Amino acid sequence: MEEIMKALQNIQKELNAQKIEIQKSGEKVTEQVTLNIINKLEEKFSILEEKHQTLKENVEQQEKMIQFMEKQARQRNIIFFGIEESETSHHNLENNILQFISERLLLKLDCRDIQEIKRVGKKGDKPRPIIVTFSTLGSKVSILKHKRLLKDTQYYLNEDYPKYILEKRKELQEEANREREKGNKVTIKYDKLVILKSNNKRILMTSPESDPNSQVLVGNSTTRPIKKKIKQSNPYIPRSNSVSEGVLKPSILSYLVNNNVNTPHNQTNDKTTNLHS
Repeated sequence: MEEIMKALQNIQKELNAQKIEIQKSGEKVTEQVTLNIINKLEEKFSILEEKHQTLKENVEQQEKMIQFMEKQARQRNIIFFGIEESETSHHNLENNILQFISERLLLKLDCRDIQEIKRVGKKGDKPRPIIVTFSTLGSKVSILKHKRLLKDTQYYLNEDYPKYILEKRKELQEEANREREKGNKVTIKYDKLVILKSNNKRILMTSPESDPNSQVLVGNSTTRPIKKKIKQSNPYIPRSNSVSEGVLKPSILSYLVNNNVNTPHNQTNDKTTNLHS
């Protein structure tokens, strides 16, 4: 009976040991399967990430290309505001804008200078703005240079910017106001804020009249004090252009001798006289 109990105990121990081994092997298998699944998922995710990055770069390039094309398309556009909406046809609208440019901006243009013209927006109480595409960039620049003539009137004009550029310029305007409060000169060019640094600051030092050795600095230039001319003891001798340098007429020579003016000729004569004496 005891032998049977020992045999059963041994069998129980073996079963427990096998159970533990099976559990360990099951854990190893589970861990290996998990690692395999994770590796597979990481590979797929890396592939998807590369594709996503490629698509993102392509989209960014296409957006830049679209923005560039849109900028080029609007490059010769000007938007006019406040012009009465009294036209009855496209030709009539074209004539009205040419007349407005002639009377208000003092520029002479004709139909060939306008490529496209249209009103935008819904009709209402206020006149709708007019977008004009000019044939050349020079015509647009000329009009922008004369926009100051519309000051203190109901009319004004502006360049044609995309919506996202208008939003960005609005943000830049706040930054520009802060820079102006600091005393800086700033301007907004398309979608960038440009800070103008003035190099012509005046630095006034001691006046030259009070101090002959002083200097006045204006910007980057230096003005030195003017030296007074010293009067020469010898009188001024007029010289004719017809006489070669070093040769004097007899009349001029007699004038020098009578006034005791030292010349090379007089010095030679003096030496000759001394030798004879």
